[in-house]
Amino acid sequence: MRPTRWNRRQFLGASLRGGAGLVLLAGAGYLGYRWPRPSPAPSPSPITPEAVNSFVSRPDLQPPRMVLTGRPGARTGRTPRYIFLAPKGYTTGGPGQQGLMIVDLEGHLVWFQPSSTFTMGLDVQDFQGQSHLTWWEGDIVNGYGKGVGVIADSTYQRVATVHAQNGLQADLHEFTLTPQGTALITAYDTVEADLSSLGGPRRGQVLEGVVQEIEVATQRLLFEWRSLQHVPVEDTYQKLQPSTKAPFDYFHVNSVAVAPDGDLLISSRNTWSVYKVSRQTGQVVWRLGGKHSTFSFGPGARFYWQHHVRPHGPAQLSIFDNGASPAMEKQSRAIVLSLNETAARVTLERQYTHPAELLVPNQGSVELLPDGGAFVGWGAQPYVSEFDPNGELVLDGRLPADDQSYRAFVRDWVGRPSEPPALAVGSNAVGGSTVYVSWNGATEVVAWQILAGTGPGTLERVARAPRTGFETAISVNSSGPYFVAVALGRAGSELGRSRLQRA
Repeated sequence: MRPTRWNRRQFLGASLRGGAGLVLLAGAGYLGYRWPRPSPAPSPSPITPEAVNSFVSRPDLQPPRMVLTGRPGARTGRTPRYIFLAPKGYTTGGPGQQGLMIVDLEGHLVWFQPSSTFTMGLDVQDFQGQSHLTWWEGDIVNGYGKGVGVIADSTYQRVATVHAQNGLQADLHEFTLTPQGTALITAYDTVEADLSSLGGPRRGQVLEGVVQEIEVATQRLLFEWRSLQHVPVEDTYQKLQPSTKAPFDYFHVNSVAVAPDGDLLISSRNTWSVYKVSRQTGQVVWRLGGKHSTFSFGPGARFYWQHHVRPHGPAQLSIFDNGASPAMEKQSRAIVLSLNETAARVTLERQYTHPAELLVPNQGSVELLPDGGAFVGWGAQPYVSEFDPNGELVLDGRLPADDQSYRAFVRDWVGRPSEPPALAVGSNAVGGSTVYVSWNGATEVVAWQILAGTGPGTLERVARAPRTGFETAISVNSSGPYFVAVALGRAGSELGRSRLQRA
């Protein structure tokens, strides 16, 4: 059967009705915007049950709700199992808390870590041979970050923090781990530059884009690349505003990736260019896009104000083409380009667009999936989308209005929290109790067993029920007043138990 094509009206109606999946979110401030510190926050949108999750066993957690829609069964039994995001509606007027979030493909929250600082780019990466969570956290000033990269293990405990070197602070836009035990990060440095060719002062203040490679274990700087040594300010498409006192962001580095041959691919939003840079010498090998492109472009292959450039083999790149701020295209796209270095020609292989014709002024990400499809995070717009190999939309997620996530990913993940399960007890209408249980971040729980008794030494099993989501409500024919919840795995083994709770 041919996949259903959704028109814009059908999609918008469906996106307001329901459905959901596992999603990890990571929020971020962004380009050209002077984001405030997270506190005090602007007046948020009204907190309603439709917009925010709330839990009896974890009243401290109030993450925004992700609503997913799609073709029934389109994602059933497929991997990756989870979506990673970091919502930041707290700073943009949206409801709920900001922080790091994971949800499953049925819309159930799996893990949420609220944050009083900005957090961005939640992802799963290999570190020391095992899967780890990674993200950036810190403050945002004039559209770039001042913070650190964080690595956490499957228990959600931090195992490493990566700092920029040479007096700089790690920027929000990139935190990529390599198999060599190093981290690629971006940073910004305020330097003096001649801006007279752009109508500015000869001794103007410029934000220079910096890329560093840091050895995680020792924090030793192995490589540094600075944009002004290779890309002049005249290459920018960003308009200089003489009246502003902020340094001129002529380059705006926003992604770094390792090419198949070991060199680096550096994306500059404000020059509309991707630079292949020698990891040995720092010299630019070629330029894709911008005012001095090494490549000519086939129909539909040009991009503007782009984000999240990633290689796929020696001759293919995926790019989130914002096409906006100011608008150069009618809608933003996720694109896959084929590069012919011999002919110095680039062609459009595939593109993915949203039925709502989203135009995204900043942020965004695209990853290619093992089945040939793609997963797209729409950045400043509150959407994430999965497309099949034919370019059909098969899964779409929407955060509440005024919420957003810098990037979004789908990954497999096994979480084994170091903290115990949470339990809360209330009375029910028939004289027993209702027990509410959850375990923030646990991915292997399939059922809950409830123990109750008149004292800590008299606990007996009074109920067993399948896990029904982040929080499971279980009615028991007991008034306790002492209760314990036991998390069970697939083979009925005990994975963990809550602290003793007195009703």
